[in-house]
Amino acid sequence: MASVTRQLKKAARIILIGAPGVGKGTQTERLLTRYPQLTAISSGDLLRENVRRRTPLGIQAESLMQAGKLVPDDVMLRLISSELVSRGWISQPASTASTSVPSAPEIAPSASFILDGFPRTAAQAASLEKLVPINFVVHLLTPPSIIIKRIASRWVHAPSGRVYNTEFNPPKVPGRDDVTGEPLTQRPDDSIDTWKQRLKQFEETSKPLLEHYEAKGCLWRVEGNSSDEISPKLFAEIERRFG
Repeated sequence: MASVTRQLKKAARIILIGAPGVGKGTQTERLLTRYPQLTAISSGDLLRENVRRRTPLGIQAESLMQAGKLVPDDVMLRLISSELVSRGWISQPASTASTSVPSAPEIAPSASFILDGFPRTAAQAASLEKLVPINFVVHLLTPPSIIIKRIASRWVHAPSGRVYNTEFNPPKVPGRDDVTGEPLTQRPDDSIDTWKQRLKQFEETSKPLLEHYEAKGCLWRVEGNSSDEISPKLFAEIERRFG
């Protein structure tokens, strides 16, 4: 798609919700290109970075993960809080108490971002509200039959990470990498059975999450068979709300 940049007049704090394979990553990349004010904040990346840097939060999270436990919501919230403070986007310092996060901090007008990986549940969303209220939640919808076809068509060259799709970006020689000529493979998580399991899990957790944001009045649904079909609708809605 042609890359045209736009300026946002109001802060956009965005979450994209959609089934695995729906194209959240593609939409995030396009939004970052079109709206330079936006920044992507990945909770998973923050977690890995804090573990790598041996911060107190990272050490705490790593010990939990090594014990086979999930990183609790309050630790994830404090990671996000710390990041927002470091960017100068919220006024209050991150709480060091394990039971709370800053309550209703002042939010900078420049705090425009796409939050990836958190929240995944309605309880996490309610906790996040106390830290930074999200004001635009996008539910991306593509028919499962289309996503299954997309996944079945996706092949990778594992050593380089090059991705092909037999429908719209096929290799020059079927089943072979364009550069090395080596065989292409499918990722284990690209199997249809794996995808169906992930879809079932997503549907169970996303329903109350979507209901939470619908009640807040910031949920917007967009449907399309491809990312190219969805992007223009998404851009138009963002410009209507924040442009």
